[in-house]
Amino acid sequence: MAAPWNAGASVAHPSPTIYSSPRGAVKADGKMQLGIGTIAAKFAGIGLFLLPLVSCERGAQWPDARTEARVQVGAQLFNDPRLGADGQTSCASCHISRLAFTDGRPVSVGAFNRSGTRNAPSLLGVSANGPQFWDGRESTLDAAVMQPFINPREMGHDSMKSVLARIGAQSEYRAAFGKRIDEAEVAAALASYLKALNTGESAFDQAYARKDYGSLDGKAQRGLQLFLGKAQCSSCHLISGKRPAFTDGQFHHASVGFEKIAGNIRNLQQRLEAARAGGDPIGRVILADPDIAELGRFAVTSTPQDLGAFRTPSLRNVGRTAPYMHDGSIATLEAAIEHELYYRGLASGQPIKLTVEEQHQLSAFLRTLDSP
Repeated sequence: MAAPWNAGASVAHPSPTIYSSPRGAVKADGKMQLGIGTIAAKFAGIGLFLLPLVSCERGAQWPDARTEARVQVGAQLFNDPRLGADGQTSCASCHISRLAFTDGRPVSVGAFNRSGTRNAPSLLGVSANGPQFWDGRESTLDAAVMQPFINPREMGHDSMKSVLARIGAQSEYRAAFGKRIDEAEVAAALASYLKALNTGESAFDQAYARKDYGSLDGKAQRGLQLFLGKAQCSSCHLISGKRPAFTDGQFHHASVGFEKIAGNIRNLQQRLEAARAGGDPIGRVILADPDIAELGRFAVTSTPQDLGAFRTPSLRNVGRTAPYMHDGSIATLEAAIEHELYYRGLASGQPIKLTVEEQHQLSAFLRTLDSP
């Protein structure tokens, strides 16, 4: 039986609103701020059992109510430190709302203070389908959201059974999911929350919607011209569609970290294959072994051209998500720009030469992608 999604609402502490509806506003800390229609929200799940028994016109109201209830439960799960194996680590430990859902560290630190090998990417604007994680090892958000629970370097549990038992030990989740906690329903709730995160309109979004960039200051306007032209940024960070994602969703070489393993690929491949043969999930191996982590997409595909290639990150909120790159090895936006220009030119055989002032202009444009 599907989960009733009947979580009780609780009054929030002051926190940024990330999702709102007529029933209330879910805050970044996962609590529900009571609003008009709260009673309907608390009993939204009842309608799910009535769906087969009511007319299509009446039933059409319930999918929205179910989505809103899922978002609320997902927010609670995301922000709940009790769900870490150490009772102190939540998803929000590495994805902090005020930092555009990154953590400000070079690499994330999980349960029991164990460090991983990857920089936490922003979750704002995350896609339900398409490559997930820096190496694209999962293709759907529902699959990706459950992996951190059973990674020793993240939430720290040794099995999904342990995770579901921990969730089921909390009365509010039993009220939401029923007595039997189902992995797919937990994943659906977390994914619903992430898809509902409200990024807000950036200065660029407002100008893009009007097709009039006069509202941007002169330096940012010149930076946009560089982004689209001389700097060649838009070849991978696409500006297209109703709401540009600023990524092509593909995997590219950024010449970051690969020099550390360049002469050791065969040995690393053998270690990776041995781990797979032993039943170790690839995510565990990547976050535990800094050298294997540098294989990038190759660790997933074993395709030579994927050696050291990583997913193109979105540039949305790039001014708030330092440090940069998959390993967090570049501390500032300006340093990241300089690095990208140099290695993009090196890879193409056509050096990209921007003056210091032009690099400042490009930085000014990128900061217009930050949401309020």
